[in-house]
Amino acid sequence: MRHNLKITEGIFPMPVLMVATYNEDGSVNVMNAAWGTMQERDTVALNLTESHKTVKNIKARGAFTVSIADAAHVVEADYFGVESGNKVTDKFARSGLTASKAQNVDAPVINEFPLCLECKFIEYQDSEYGCGVIGKVVNVTADESVMKDGKVDMSLVNAIAFDPYTHGYYRVSERVGEAFKDGLALKK
Repeated sequence: MRHNLKITEGIFPMPVLMVATYNEDGSVNVMNAAWGTMQERDTVALNLTESHKTVKNIKARGAFTVSIADAAHVVEADYFGVESGNKVTDKFARSGLTASKAQNVDAPVINEFPLCLECKFIEYQDSEYGCGVIGKVVNVTADESVMKDGKVDMSLVNAIAFDPYTHGYYRVSERVGEAFKDGLALKK
């Protein structure tokens, strides 16, 4: 038997993305964004309202980074979602994490998160069906700790996902199949 549930952002898993920018004074700002995805192979779409400090920074600097949050830093990742950069100017400093300047854009890379996309701001979209930042991915970096045979090993990233039904975080780390291969067994 199926049960009707309250309508929520009910797709699981939702990513836990750390969107990083520089503030006007050059300090680092980071926000937790679960509503984000790849629009195309090299285009990121983040469903963010213009009221976020991060969106203001993206528009001002023309750049941002998107890091994949990991299980080792779930407290910091959650903090970036519960504290507003509009209210707390030293939000990033309070986290205890560190940052470096991105190689190709005017935005910070959070050193402790192992996978990072460097993005150039393309546009801000706002319509009755959603709003958000669109960015062009110009570089992707990964810490050597998550690399195996020259490729990212997602089991080493220990990425976390957000569960909108219970507001929990879950580790996404076990490979269970081979994309574009396992389903061929049913093809006739």
